[in-house]
Amino acid sequence: MELAYDNAIEVKGLNKKYKNFKLNNVSFNIPKGRIVGFIGQNGAGKSTTINAILNLVEKDSGDIKLFGMDYSKNSMIIKENIGVVFDDFNFHDILNVKELDNIFKRLYSKWDAILYNNYVNSFGLPKNQNIGTFSKGMKMKLGVIIALAQKPKLLIMDEATTGLDVGARNDILDLLLEFIQDEEHTVFFSSHITNDLEKIADYILIIHDGEIIIYDEKDKIIENFGILKSKKTDFEKIDSEDIVAFRRNEFSYECLVSNKEKIQNKYPKMIVDNATLDDILLFYIKGEQNAGNSL
Repeated sequence: MELAYDNAIEVKGLNKKYKNFKLNNVSFNIPKGRIVGFIGQNGAGKSTTINAILNLVEKDSGDIKLFGMDYSKNSMIIKENIGVVFDDFNFHDILNVKELDNIFKRLYSKWDAILYNNYVNSFGLPKNQNIGTFSKGMKMKLGVIIALAQKPKLLIMDEATTGLDVGARNDILDLLLEFIQDEEHTVFFSSHITNDLEKIADYILIIHDGEIIIYDEKDKIIENFGILKSKKTDFEKIDSEDIVAFRRNEFSYECLVSNKEKIQNKYPKMIVDNATLDDILLFYIKGEQNAGNSL
């Protein structure tokens, strides 16, 4: 079945409440043909959001569509077009790469054994060795290869590169970039490693305490956000509406701003540095909001 859609994922007004945490009115669209990085601290709601998208947890309210379709009414079509990679590898350790190929041939109607074996060969994964002997990096590469060999339209990854060395992560990032080249495939990629997302993501989605706080093109976020540095005596001169969040130390203040060019022109005697995705997230987690010009 040929799918016709503009957004691979559509989430509107998603709410899910647990004893000590809740997703609060989460809404966003993931456009087809893009890599979207999903970031937030532990417990911010990334995995809950992904599990709700995959229909692994029951939402309290809200609407979720994949490829323009409701999961409850089109689960088989949706499942055939999604590849999923979590941060753990859930295949039995006594199996080997060849045996997995034979298993998945029978499980997935679109399984591409040639693609699977090409990737296995390119990464030098041993075909006759039990996967229980594989390193974590080898297992995660295999997990991504298995997901891609299912020929999905959408690949969802939840912290799949956590704990991997730089070489293994770069190999996986290269696979993702190759996957979206035809602009018909989409990647939704949750990760703590913001450097990886800065390399490959088209959009960045940031969640904090169960709420979406930023969703925009990565280049716009990097271009617009900055860190305004000021002495204590100058901090009270900064308009509170110019500050997203701030952090203080003994002698100075650092303020996260969302329009660094405007801020630099408005406060020419103060320094405005570039802000990384890590910086932005840290200000929301550790910083103070609504400064109100108070020392």
